[in-house]
Order: sequence, then structure tokens, then C-alpha cells
Amino acid sequence: MSADYDQSRGVAHDLIRRDTINSETPEHAITELAGRPLLPNTGIPLDLDYVTNVRVNTSAVERRAQTHVARRTVKKDWQAAWLLRAITCMDLTTLSGDDTDDRVRRLCAKGRQPIRQDLVEKLGIAELDIKVAAICVYHTFIETALHALEGTRIHVAAVSTGFPAGLSPLAERVAEIRRSVEAGAHEIDVVITRAHVFGGRWQALYDEIAAFKQACGSAHMKVILGTGDLLTLRNVARASRVAMMAGADFIKTSTGKESTNATLPVGFVMTRAIREYAQLTGMAVGFKPAGGIRTAKQSLDWLSMMKEELGLSWVRGELFRFGASGLLGDIERQLEHHVTGRYSAEHRHPMA
Repeated sequence: MSADYDQSRGVAHDLIRRDTINSETPEHAITELAGRPLLPNTGIPLDLDYVTNVRVNTSAVERRAQTHVARRTVKKDWQAAWLLRAITCMDLTTLSGDDTDDRVRRLCAKGRQPIRQDLVEKLGIAELDIKVAAICVYHTFIETALHALEGTRIHVAAVSTGFPAGLSPLAERVAEIRRSVEAGAHEIDVVITRAHVFGGRWQALYDEIAAFKQACGSAHMKVILGTGDLLTLRNVARASRVAMMAGADFIKTSTGKESTNATLPVGFVMTRAIREYAQLTGMAVGFKPAGGIRTAKQSLDWLSMMKEELGLSWVRGELFRFGASGLLGDIERQLEHHVTGRYSAEHRHPMA
């Protein structure tokens, strides 16, 4: 193996296995912010002033997003290492009307071995045992995914609460969560009623999400805000705060079914809401951009945003996820280019 590959392996090991929490951090803390240990989010009572007093300078946020993508990105060994980190933060997803058990099993197989074995060997990363963070499916396929992922650390996430519209009666949405948890789902992605945001019905939104949280029990709850439907960044910030106060483990941009999904301006608003909430409460909430993230370059933009806004200890699957279906194929293609110096055809990196 060449010296270049030895260096790449060392960089990957350093980035993937680096301690992300100080050794002196209290036992139940899950991350830290500016040296302050943070606990998992259990929610707080609704503070209407905290919600309604939000101000967002849209022009400044958009300029920040533009300058972010215009910067020089990481290259060579460090790029490969960050792309490996991106894989470990991925919710590999299939949410199509024509999903089948066989498709879900193929997706799970790809999640268990996301990088071709020959590339793993050439990169020298076999002992890192790189896998995706979760497989995200409809309720119908929870059992299939659990069997396919048995013996791995990969979680099964189920979309719920009348996904993607979230407009079925509340009792039905809560019952849907409970069924998925009883079926064995480790994580539940829930959809809010967007109309509560438009109407400024913050108590109703808080109560809805709190009911979802109670139904989730020990399963992690990711709250989908549907940011493409919320019209303004101020609405995004307000909905983010309400979701966190109601007990969200993650706040998530989109279902992936909206006409506009994850965008960097929305990402900056949501991550800064997470940071402010952490500073206020001492509790950490994760972040998941979903929809429209298809290229390795885009994944690096999101990872660097997380690192700059919240710190390196947040750039891991416990606190950051990509909702993605096609992203993994492009990342694998870029890793092959890193190893061989050539770009391969897309069909050499199939998904499900």
C-alpha cells in the first residue's frame, strides 16, 4: 500500500474515532457546547415569549449561506475522511409507493456494507466497520428491516403521523407512532401540522408534539417541520423552538416530498436555534436535513456547517443525520476517485 493510502487511513481513523466528548464530561451528557456538557432533551414548558420574540435577518442568513459554499473545501485525504464521516451520519431511506420487502432488504444490505469491499481494502479502513446510522422506511417494512439488520448497530427509523402531509386525526397519528414503536422501530420521524405555524397556534403545536413524544416512549423522535412549506425563515425558527421545548430529540427540515426541501439558509436558522436552546437549557437536540442532498460536495457543505455552528462533537450520527437515498452512491464514487484517480460510471455504485 502506498504512503498516500497510509496517510489517508490515518486521517480517517483520526476523524472517525476521535473522542468527541471530553473525558471529564458527566456520565449522562451526550455532547458539549463551548465546553459545557449537554444532556439529552427532555423538553421544557412552552414559553410563548421565547417563540414570538424570534427575529431572523433573512438577507444576512442568505449571504452567510452563499459565502459558506464559496469557500475552499477540504481536499484529498481529509475529503475522503469527511465523506466516510458522512456515511456514518446517514439515514438511508426508501419511502416510495412501490416499496417492497426485497427493496428494503437490498437497502439494508447496502447500509451494512455501504462501500464496496475492494475500496474498503484500498482505503485501509476495514477495522473502522463503517455503516450507515439508520434505515428509514414506512411502518409496513419495520419487521423486514429489523431482520435484515439483526446483529448490527444500525437503527430502524419509521416515518409516522400521516407522513408526509400529517393531516390525519391526532388520535390516529398517535396510535400510528405506538404501533411502530411496538413493532420495534428505534426512531420515529413525525410530521407537524403546518397550519399551526401559519396560524401562530403555538400551544396547539406544542401539545401535538408533546403527545407524539409521549407515544414514542424510549424511541428517538425526529420532528419534521416541512420547512419548504413554512414560507419564512422566521416561521422555521419559531417552529424549531416549539419542537425543542416539546421534547424533540431531533429537528428535521423536510419530508423529502415538498417542492423545496433542505436548504442551507434553513440549516443555519435551525442549527442556531439548536445552539440557543442548548445555551438556555443545557440540553442537546440533533439536526437532520432531508431531501435534495444528492452529491458528495453537498454533504461536505452540511458537515462543515454543523462543525462551524455547533462544533465537531455534533458531527456524528447521535446528533446529525442526512435523510438521503441517492447521496451514498455519489460518495462511494468520489471515494473510488480518491483511490484510483478516475471517476467510475454510476451503475458501478448501485443502491436498491
